Amino acid sequence: MPSAEEILRAIAALPLGRVNLMEVCGTHTMAIAKSGIRSLLPENVKLLSGPGCPVCVTPGEVIDAVLSLAMDPKIIIASYGDMLRVPGSTPGDSLQRRRALGARVEIVYSPVDAVELAEQNPDKEVVFLGVGFETTAPGTAAAVLTARDRGVRNFSVWSMLKLVEPALRALMAMPDFNVQGFLCPGHVATIIGEKGFRFLPAEYGMPAVISGFEAEDILLSVYLLLKQIAGGEPRLQNEYTRAVSPEGNTRAQLTLSACFEPRSDLWRGLGEIPASGLGFRRELRCFDAEKRFSVVLPAARPTACRCGEVITGRLSAAECPLFGRRCTPEDPVGPCMVSSEGACAAAYKYQSI
Repeated sequence: MPSAEEILRAIAALPLGRVNLMEVCGTHTMAIAKSGIRSLLPENVKLLSGPGCPVCVTPGEVIDAVLSLAMDPKIIIASYGDMLRVPGSTPGDSLQRRRALGARVEIVYSPVDAVELAEQNPDKEVVFLGVGFETTAPGTAAAVLTARDRGVRNFSVWSMLKLVEPALRALMAMPDFNVQGFLCPGHVATIIGEKGFRFLPAEYGMPAVISGFEAEDILLSVYLLLKQIAGGEPRLQNEYTRAVSPEGNTRAQLTLSACFEPRSDLWRGLGEIPASGLGFRRELRCFDAEKRFSVVLPAARPTACRCGEVITGRLSAAECPLFGRRCTPEDPVGPCMVSSEGACAAAYKYQSI
């Protein structure tokens, strides 16, 4: 791999006008902020954050419904830690607050931990909040299959799992879309393979590079994207060959398809997108928490949070009037300031805006 200095000199030599590139992975967002890559690039090259943080794309009305369900004394909510501090439509209201009010909310480190929690609490219903993209979805599917095989009937999953391709298509269909190349998420690509992103150049003429997560990976991927743009030759390149194969992880794909199938789903900032979420296959719907507890989403309530615009590249974190003032990691207004992969949290922590 060439040095950072060599890559930056090569970028500076490219014949380019103004270019917007978008990363579609929260880990990339945090790595870009931490390494200060934005400050190293020419002024005509801008890096935008996309819908790559699974907690951030979960809409407020879903969070509100989760908060309501958490107050049922028969239920234990099991979740990854990030979700506990995500506020609903009411500022300050979160699973963390509901736990202080008496709700049973447990942090787990894997979906199978939630299955074991259900086994340990046979008199309660354990609901696992299945948040994530294709990266974590196979683990959630494996937990459901484990619960089925062990006969654990007091376990269910609220599937907030989402698929990247439909979101990118919806993003590119927006009338104010202004991105010339995508940094594709390496973690997702380890599961779905290079083939999962071939539609970008094939159908949209969009330059795309699957990138690793070290600063050098990202900087090289930015150069590869800019070189495609300068040469007018859009294609898919795989910079992350040490982890991503053309076909991806077929075993994980089979596990996923054994449990879930695509369904229409809501995204913060993008609205409802057909076939963009993962719902249960018919034979496993007994594990679907939404159906088991007859969940009805409340009407969306307006908030001052601009997270939806940040994760669709229409606004930088610093351009939100709440950023660093009313909204901080200690007192967040929206999920982009809460999640360890959130664009606002990254900008606040590293002052990379």
